Amino acid sequence: MLIFNQNDIENIVKAFENNQILAFPTDTVYGVGVKVGYDNLQHLKQAKNRIETKPIPVMCSNLKQVKSLAIVNEQTKKIINAFLPGPLTLILPVKKEFKNYTNGKETIAIRIPDQNFLLQVMDQLSSPLFVTSANQSGNPTSITFEQAQKELPNIDGIIYGTCKALQASTILDCQTLQILREGPISLEDIKRELKF
Repeated sequence: MLIFNQNDIENIVKAFENNQILAFPTDTVYGVGVKVGYDNLQHLKQAKNRIETKPIPVMCSNLKQVKSLAIVNEQTKKIINAFLPGPLTLILPVKKEFKNYTNGKETIAIRIPDQNFLLQVMDQLSSPLFVTSANQSGNPTSITFEQAQKELPNIDGIIYGTCKALQASTILDCQTLQILREGPISLEDIKRELKF
């Protein structure tokens, strides 16, 4: 397994361009990801022993990348401008041409992480990443380099670093304004920003 430093942007980008699976620290917990693409999605699910029918979230670096995959209305744009980059995952209507990424589901989970090196990597890659927690499905979420390395010994590489929040992101269904998983950002925070 290759070990990268967060400053080694060029080689991290090359690894993702070569469709390699890497684990890395985020602003929440350790994640594992691969460049967006159907075959890559299958390989990532196999690496995690994740059931085929369970979709994997997407990480983007900016609003343009979010809009390339999902339908974004004005209310969602307000939420993105207020809370992202940050520990908030948005459930959004997926564009029909990407339903093969979501097992036919009408929605896709997307977030923009508050982690500079990841944003730089996705900008240079000009592509979002499929990203999920760096652990075998059913096991506790990894929050350290050592835990991620132990959980996923057969992936291509891992980026050294520390996570910020040590807590998974809030998941918000943007169509119903319901919190699907509690995290660092509360529904009250979101409603206050939307002036509800």
